[in-house]
Amino acid sequence: MKLVIHGKNIEITDAIREYVHQKIEKAVSHFQNITNEVDVHLSVARNPRINPKQAAEVTIYANGNVIRAEESSENLYASIDLVADKIARQLRKYKERRHEKKTHAQTNIEGVVQQTVVTDLIGNRAPELPEEVVRTKYFAMPPMTVTEALEQLQLVGHDFYMFRNSETGEINVIYERNHGGYGVIQPRNSNGHINHTNGKNGKTAHTNTGITEASHVNK
Repeated sequence: MKLVIHGKNIEITDAIREYVHQKIEKAVSHFQNITNEVDVHLSVARNPRINPKQAAEVTIYANGNVIRAEESSENLYASIDLVADKIARQLRKYKERRHEKKTHAQTNIEGVVQQTVVTDLIGNRAPELPEEVVRTKYFAMPPMTVTEALEQLQLVGHDFYMFRNSETGEINVIYERNHGGYGVIQPRNSNGHINHTNGKNGKTAHTNTGITEASHVNK
């Protein structure tokens, strides 16, 4: 298992490195057969007098899947303890889902609600953009079904997940709705119609996940 430690506004001392190895290796000890690489990102707020936040983020690459956890506190070692416990729980859930997949022919998704296409995403809120790009991420985007994308969303701990739809070849976004359930955002053609065709052979794409795919979805 490969373990990489990064630091931001902090020097990764031998003591910190040893502590991270001890905690993270213990957290993944029962899951090393599915764990390929572990990235640990430690960071400290620029001005600790104003913001004493010291964060620990762990990203695990497991058989093509990404499992992520993040915790922060006023003490870096406490943050490492918290994130190690959290990533162990995430790995346990991931392993349980894999077991369920083997014992069930199809996975039922509960809490996914159907949505109709609407034209207004933000309501009466004024759109706001960040003043500058503060971070850029690059990651592989292998084709996957909506069901697989939902599983990835639950593993990474974010409220949305971008993926390439294996049935249409297009980039979609699945997200967690404020009032429960999940929604999917997909591109719409210039003529106003939603594209439900496969990008490779032009055949109509069908999905049995129970998620309605739409270009605009209210949260």
